[in-house]
Amino acid sequence: MKILVINAGSSSLKYQLIDMEGEQLLAKGLCERIGLDGHLTHKPQNGKAVFEADIPFPTHKEAIEAVLEKLTSAQYGVVETMAEIGAVGHRVLHGGSEFTQSCLVDDACEAAIKKCFPLGPLHNPANLMGIKACQAVMPGTPQVAVFDTSFGMSMAPKAYMYALPYEYYEKDSLRRYGFHGTSHRFVSARAVELMGGKPGTRVINCHLGNGSSLSASIDGKCVDTSMGLTPLAGVPMGTRSGDCDPALLQFIMNKYGYSIDEMLNILNKKSGVLGLSGVSSDFRDLDSAAAQGNARARLALDKFAYEVRKYIGAYTAALGGLDVLCFTAGVGENSSSMRASIAEGLEYLGIQIDPEKNQVRGKEMDISAAGSRVRVFVIPTNEELMIARDTRDLVCGA
Repeated sequence: MKILVINAGSSSLKYQLIDMEGEQLLAKGLCERIGLDGHLTHKPQNGKAVFEADIPFPTHKEAIEAVLEKLTSAQYGVVETMAEIGAVGHRVLHGGSEFTQSCLVDDACEAAIKKCFPLGPLHNPANLMGIKACQAVMPGTPQVAVFDTSFGMSMAPKAYMYALPYEYYEKDSLRRYGFHGTSHRFVSARAVELMGGKPGTRVINCHLGNGSSLSASIDGKCVDTSMGLTPLAGVPMGTRSGDCDPALLQFIMNKYGYSIDEMLNILNKKSGVLGLSGVSSDFRDLDSAAAQGNARARLALDKFAYEVRKYIGAYTAALGGLDVLCFTAGVGENSSSMRASIAEGLEYLGIQIDPEKNQVRGKEMDISAAGSRVRVFVIPTNEELMIARDTRDLVCGA
């Protein structure tokens, strides 16, 4: 079965076509500037030429039509007809408390996605537009929604509840949901597999990039995760503040006359390692600046490593011990210096990294030192493959 994976934003649409026999990537691409002038980049993986050009995309429907035309074209295609595409898997940000797993798209599923618009105002409407566009262009082809929040639905109330008046949970569904869930699910499952499927395997996964989050899981089931009601919570990120004293908002807003929207813009887009360093949100730029003696760049890197290290300690306590520590995503997969900084001082937990093995970039590797009681893995994440697997299983009834 060949599965088209769609990640629709408000003005963009990323896609991959995956042949599930061998889990082989056939093509990938990006539609940009939907609703404006439109631009398509299509990359076949079979040796055919890359296509890149401006194409009018008034709506997501025209974007999907252009994608399918390229996937089946003689010059750029990887399949002969649309009939070869057995199903479409959609990344959907928020499923609320109702969805603990992926589901076939039907009226009830669409209604639930709409119900979560207030919880995911930037993503859920766009995700639904992507679904509607595929339904229009590919009638009869099964559509599957894979929710980013579903991984966190196995958390216990003590982990997901906020210590606020209970009525806000009852009336407004305000709780910890967690994000990067599809990535955490893929990596934690792979870690359990690498441990031979041993029951009770305790995993902490560090999804580190411009957006960063950690999860604690047992046998691939989430026990806790660092992001909360929104992706703003947890460790500092590229431009997001992560956890902070809520009274900071009142102080800054009162002193400088900011509205709540202006304050949230600061927390989401001007904080994190960018705010601390004044240099960049890109960790490669921070490494370069710190090497040249920039003290604030060094502070930003040290702060990031320190906060990740604190979460590892806390999650080890929550799990009652630790078997596997994983690093994934852009920084986690590629920055040996950040992995080393995070692991420094965690020897008391049994975490030791081999400096030579730790030089790995972007590929799966056990980087544990010989005496490490905890296995330390670098595992490249693959959210699209996770979506494709869920889609295949639901459509085929596995």
